[in-house]
Amino acid sequence: MRTRQWMASTVPAWMFGFMLITAGELQAQQAHLAIRPARPLPGALVRLKLTDAAAANDSIVGVAGTMAGEPLHFVGGGGAWRAIGAVPVDSGGEVVARVIASRTSGRTDTLSASVTPPPLPPPKEQLAVARQFGQPMDAATSARVEQENQRAIAVGRQAQQEPPKWTAPFRKPRASDVTSRFGSGRTFNGQVASRHLGVDFRGAVGAPIRAANAGVVALVDNFFLGGNVVYIDHGGGLTTGYLHLSKTLVDVGDKVERGQVIGLVGATGRVTGPHLHWTARYGAITVNPLDLLTLEPMELTNRHATRNR
Repeated sequence: MRTRQWMASTVPAWMFGFMLITAGELQAQQAHLAIRPARPLPGALVRLKLTDAAAANDSIVGVAGTMAGEPLHFVGGGGAWRAIGAVPVDSGGEVVARVIASRTSGRTDTLSASVTPPPLPPPKEQLAVARQFGQPMDAATSARVEQENQRAIAVGRQAQQEPPKWTAPFRKPRASDVTSRFGSGRTFNGQVASRHLGVDFRGAVGAPIRAANAGVVALVDNFFLGGNVVYIDHGGGLTTGYLHLSKTLVDVGDKVERGQVIGLVGATGRVTGPHLHWTARYGAITVNPLDLLTLEPMELTNRHATRNR
């Protein structure tokens, strides 16, 4: 009995130690995926960083993944792989990024990371607009607005298929004050509640509006809510939109430079007065356009060499 007790107590301990060493070695060879900031606001652009502890002879040669249904385009350099992603405004909970890293040996690592944004506050802004914009839409108007939204989203999806067209940081389209920030809740004429999915800049009718960065004009039209609009495809999944213009100065297909005047401030569409409403998307996800100002060109360079397939 004593012999049996000794064997039963020592052999599992030895095996347990072996298992710890093996697990530690395996963990050291695994890549690690992190998202920053750890608690982003709804509609935020986030940074993803993948680091690798494996031996140099089995390094990572490609990374593909998705976050919130949009492809992630990783760029390798400096001992890490980096990409940007987006947090939907209406996520309502955890947002997960899933990534597959391919190695020289043919082995792949499957990784995931997640963030949970806080809920947006209820509507506070009380705005007065023309009667047709401050009451529930009829079926025909709702259909028109939905079609216009889908056209704008299509521009964002197309940008996922294009390499970045910009080499300098993003800039504001106007140097004037911001009068309404991204994500604020609004009630129009006490009836229609909505979420402000852009940033408003002060401006008088006829004041210039400049392209936030280089790109190609993908959409110019008159929308029910947005009035006269211009959408620019910057590539790499990023687009910007400029709404309520009094006049557009570009056409679809035009290549524009960073800072080029593309239109004039106006009061078309659903407005309380003249201003510029600036929007941005990563793919189909609407994001806070002010987050674009924090991006560096190197974060997107050559990203299509490792784009998600």
